[in-house]
Amino acid sequence: MTRGRPIEVAIIGGGCAGVTAAFELTRPEHEGRYHVTVYQLGWRLGGKGASGRGPADRIQEHGLHLWMGFYENAFQLMRECYAELKRDPATCPIADWRDAFTPDPFNGVADFSPSGRWLPWKVHLPPFEGLPGEPGVTLPRWTVGEYLARTLELLRTLLSAIQEPGARPATSGTEAPASAPGVGSPEALLESMARLLKLGGFATLAAVVEALNLLEVALGTLRRYPMELLLRFHDAVASALRGLLEQRVAADDELRRLWEIADLVLAVVRGALRFRLVTDPRGFDAIDDYDCREWLRLNGASERSINSAFIRALYDLAFAYEDGDARRPRIAAGQALRGALRAFFTYRGAFFWKMRSGMGDIVFAPFYEVLKRRGASFAFFHRLESVRLSAGPRAHVEALEFDVQADVAGGGEYQPLVDVRGLPCWPAAPDWSQLVDGERLQREEWKFESAWDTRKAGTRVLRVGQDFDLAVLAVGGGAVRHVCGELVEKDPRWRAMVERVKTVPTQAFQVWLGAGMRELGWHDGPINLSGFVKPFDTWADMTHLASEESWRRPPRAIAYFCSVLPDVPEAERQRPAFPDEQHERVRRNAVRFLQRDLFHLWPRCQDAVGGFRWELLMDPAAPTEAPRQGEARFDSQYWTANVSPTERYTLSLPGSLRFRISPLDNTYDNLTVAGDWTDSGFNEGCVEAAVMSGRLAAHALSGVPRLEEIVGFDHP
Repeated sequence: MTRGRPIEVAIIGGGCAGVTAAFELTRPEHEGRYHVTVYQLGWRLGGKGASGRGPADRIQEHGLHLWMGFYENAFQLMRECYAELKRDPATCPIADWRDAFTPDPFNGVADFSPSGRWLPWKVHLPPFEGLPGEPGVTLPRWTVGEYLARTLELLRTLLSAIQEPGARPATSGTEAPASAPGVGSPEALLESMARLLKLGGFATLAAVVEALNLLEVALGTLRRYPMELLLRFHDAVASALRGLLEQRVAADDELRRLWEIADLVLAVVRGALRFRLVTDPRGFDAIDDYDCREWLRLNGASERSINSAFIRALYDLAFAYEDGDARRPRIAAGQALRGALRAFFTYRGAFFWKMRSGMGDIVFAPFYEVLKRRGASFAFFHRLESVRLSAGPRAHVEALEFDVQADVAGGGEYQPLVDVRGLPCWPAAPDWSQLVDGERLQREEWKFESAWDTRKAGTRVLRVGQDFDLAVLAVGGGAVRHVCGELVEKDPRWRAMVERVKTVPTQAFQVWLGAGMRELGWHDGPINLSGFVKPFDTWADMTHLASEESWRRPPRAIAYFCSVLPDVPEAERQRPAFPDEQHERVRRNAVRFLQRDLFHLWPRCQDAVGGFRWELLMDPAAPTEAPRQGEARFDSQYWTANVSPTERYTLSLPGSLRFRISPLDNTYDNLTVAGDWTDSGFNEGCVEAAVMSGRLAAHALSGVPRLEEIVGFDHP
């Protein structure tokens, strides 16, 4: 029997979600059933994760990209991609996934001490067993109760660090409580808890630790115990702890930090009991209408803990500020807890993993090469303008309308990659020589990735049944309202989604320095740090990238900074001058930050009069050009305002997550969606959410992968 033509799949958008869907649909197991074409704005894949090589082969990112050790789906696909690519380590410096990613255990948050100083709280997070994405490993699907039990185990560990002199150390969390012989018996456990409540037996920290052990055991089989008793028992333990510790830790920054975490843990456990999250089939989703801080406050957390460095970092890493306003921190409580608990309790190998080059080089170049080998097609310089629906009771997508930004000379497919000492990379600008009238386009400074540059070489309409059969909408969340006008107008769910699932611009800058970190006053190792002062609250030491670039004299330090960017009214965003104005705005923010704030982290970056030492900045054009002086040297660095609709970051605002549309939604026969703005089972803007969404989109079209194979997807 002869197989008919393959099913044509149009994937619009080459970010993490779109590339994931393409990778899944072109697997050899499908035996060529699907032919994929990826339609991409501009000259490179990556979306918000795109990077490019600039002057001196500098790596220029949209922002700071670190992978977390719980990104099981993302690491699984990366492992498979590199294995299939089979790069030769003799000719390519990054041939295997272990060449591409390195464990990064040293992390911190910027703590503001009651003494009025910024004091980074630094910690080496220990490696957990295994490595992310390991093949053939079946990972447990943790219940809310299991997360809570691990949370109490963490609390007992924290208390062991601040235990009273001479007191017994906290138990490990694997032992039965010494005060509860026969703890396997529900009756014995109930009797022990009731007796302690009656006697008020929490006079010492050691006694409180034993009581927490009881509570941990109870949570392991929560359905068998009266909730009211558990809540009373928890409140008695928490009250005793506060009485024992709050005054004691006030004058000691290290103990204060540990107590703030302990206080937050107590609030999480109390809230889970009060809101019955263990027995509610919605799990953490049941509290997504609350802001995380609001929910913690409702459940007894102190204001000091709610505004602690740890909570600030949680918000900063998720850009969780409505309209980018630092005065409006908001993130859905359920997703915030899910993210924090998965991050701290399910990471493998290392809490963070750093890439050995830009994300474009490490992630999207290998995916591009593998997809090309599998026969996928790529249509670069295609800007989606409209998704057209059919008429009738069962609507489907009948056409996709594009502006073709540029034509490829000779009519072939654009070749996007460049070689940087054996490594395939994306350039920071298109190869104008491959484009029709490329010299003119370059001279006229066409900006293919800017939503405000609407110049085009032509138009193209794809029609269902002729040019495509199935479509995957994998554009950035901020672009949906602009390209799906008919869907938004006709479908109340899509209209609610674009109104409720909001996005926000972000900002980032990178500096290359002629002095090492120790010379700048940072005496610890390379770190990832968040929770610092706005306008740039997050910093990572990326000095390890110096060897991957092509400087005459390599920089001795490289630093990346990023943060949310305060939004402006919609009317202002429509003006043609807006993107250039925002680019200049980020420059001003960065200069002010270097002058005013950075000395808190790098005390020796200041000159004799308290300003930033501009001579530290390395110019890739030197010495062929006269060196710039003073603040003008910053113009040789790299900064970006991510304000285009496709670049904006999707927020997880309270009350918004239920308005997300799932890739599994089948309202339109030939359309699915993919992106970190969809309902993916992990509804927060990150690589893992986008990859999960892309896998769900592939499942919606082909049935593969099976839902149980998507790690962390536990929705019905």
